[in-house]
Amino acid sequence: MAYRPEPDRDSRPWWERIARREFAVQECASCGTPRFPPRAFCPLCRTEGCRWREVAPVGTVESWIVNHQPFVPGRLDPYLVVMVRLEAVSGCLVYGNWRSERPPEHGERVVGTFTEVTEDLTVLDWAPAAAGGVHGHPSGRTSLQ
Repeated sequence: MAYRPEPDRDSRPWWERIARREFAVQECASCGTPRFPPRAFCPLCRTEGCRWREVAPVGTVESWIVNHQPFVPGRLDPYLVVMVRLEAVSGCLVYGNWRSERPPEHGERVVGTFTEVTEDLTVLDWAPAAAGGVHGHPSGRTSLQ
């Protein structure tokens, strides 16, 4: 059995949106500060209220790693995980698998792709924008990588 994300009180709405192939961030209901990852309190004004704002899953590659640790049973080959600086939210870093045959480049523009892992799990991965990114395009089922 693959290791799966475990949504909590704060992240559950985000995972539900990803399953619908929507990318959104929380926005403070009091001061309007966008925030990601989802959390209970605004980091600026410390209030609890929030609303969700859909944004484009577009950003630039900040860094990446080649993972050699077999976190997923049965999967032994290394895979790339990228750290992406989201354009829509200042200071926001989002992680995901790299979806390209070539390695990423620092500062490269990327778009989010939705990967259906199973019927009840969709994840956000990243692909080069120059490759004609597939924002919102179902990319089919894949093994959790």
